Amino acid sequence: MTDPDATAEGLAEGDAPELPADLDAVREALVEWYEADHRDFPWRRTEEPYEVLVSEVMSQQTQLDRVVPAWADFLDEWPTTADLAAADRGDVVAFWSAHSLGYNNRAKYLHEAAEQIEGDYGGEFPESPDELEELMGVGPYTANAVASFAFNNGDAVVDTNVKRVLHRAFAVPDDDSAFERVASRVMPAGESRVWNNAVMELGGVACGTTPRCDEAGCPWRGRCHAYETGDFTAPDVPEQPSFEGSRRQFRGRVVRALGEYDELALDELGPRIRVDYAPDGEYGREWLRGLVDDLADDGLVAVDEGADGPVVRLAD
Repeated sequence: MTDPDATAEGLAEGDAPELPADLDAVREALVEWYEADHRDFPWRRTEEPYEVLVSEVMSQQTQLDRVVPAWADFLDEWPTTADLAAADRGDVVAFWSAHSLGYNNRAKYLHEAAEQIEGDYGGEFPESPDELEELMGVGPYTANAVASFAFNNGDAVVDTNVKRVLHRAFAVPDDDSAFERVASRVMPAGESRVWNNAVMELGGVACGTTPRCDEAGCPWRGRCHAYETGDFTAPDVPEQPSFEGSRRQFRGRVVRALGEYDELALDELGPRIRVDYAPDGEYGREWLRGLVDDLADDGLVAVDEGADGPVVRLAD
């Protein structure tokens, strides 16, 4: 069921054909999923704007697993904007180059931004996206990220991951203005910190170029246009990923079948997920048990050993 008030809430006609009507439930499901388990990057444990800014600038061209030690080393060397502003710019650039953090001019701009904070703002960070954009080298995306994660005062973040999520989940067309409108519509008011972290985590963990809907326990599976249709193309995924007949497809069918029943024995479950299921055949009990065990390892289903063989149910 799509949102009947979509156009009345700032959306243009056709922006989000599959946007659910129960947006509060959609929001709650995502936040609960994120808060239950997410990647523990150290900058997610701080609300210090300087530390957030450093993480955002470093992440622009560098894989996050390499940013973690570089971020810690940088803050050990220059723990405050005052320390960074007082540093020799050549030392900052040398650090950047030694840690392979991308274009060295980002180090120069970060140093200049620290000088601005100390000289123009009395050591205090501005808190709104518009004000943060006044800092050297800080564009709209970075300004919004710092406002969101440091001050809970940002707009909806729209990066490649978020576009992929919105396109797949709600059939948002590949149009930057449409993505901006839908992202703003979906984000709960006053919750930019947790929401932007959560939707970016969804795009990075569950809804990547190769989707991991069931493996990652995507909280939007039951409302997702791509999950329902099997079409996982997206703006940054120009070719259809192989899905028909894939293990991912059958994992999804297992989860959906168990959603309709309290529990099923293997030979009851098998015919519900593929028409050619034969207990002793190529796609029989052994194949299905392997599929179910994978889902159990991921915490999505539970397998109980009954008197007549394994019985499968959704995990509690």
